[in-house]
Amino acid sequence: MKPATVAQLKKELIFRSSDELEELCLRLAKFKKENKELLTYLLFQSHNEQEYIESVKQVIDDGFSTINTNSYYYMKKTVRKVLRMVKKYIRYSKEKETEVELLLYFCEQLKSLKPSIKRNKTLTNLYERQLTLAKKRISELHEDLQHDFTLEIEKLNL
Repeated sequence: MKPATVAQLKKELIFRSSDELEELCLRLAKFKKENKELLTYLLFQSHNEQEYIESVKQVIDDGFSTINTNSYYYMKKTVRKVLRMVKKYIRYSKEKETEVELLLYFCEQLKSLKPSIKRNKTLTNLYERQLTLAKKRISELHEDLQHDFTLEIEKLNL
């Protein structure tokens, strides 16, 4: 079965009643955890972006607290897992400011890991890529925010 395009879905949803849309949303939420998380964000957290950012930062802290620092192999696996979660939460928000703040917080936590990521090329490259992405997103923000975030990036440079 080939799925319909977003444009086709949008046209079809116009003809549905609000009760049918509610039923479709609930049915969609039953199938995937990500769908449920996105609906939770849209219904309960999107009106207070700062609170959402703080809750994601707590998830990042929890992820970094579980890192097995005995081996760089295990560190890399857990860091990638945390980064996947961060990217998922960034996709829910769609706001550039939220994306930059979460990426910088992730980089800050990664840089403060012990043993240092400087001794591992893969972790250093991952850190550099996320900083580069944050810099790219900063250039799209308002000038005042650009200045504030640029100061944070200067603190994070290795």
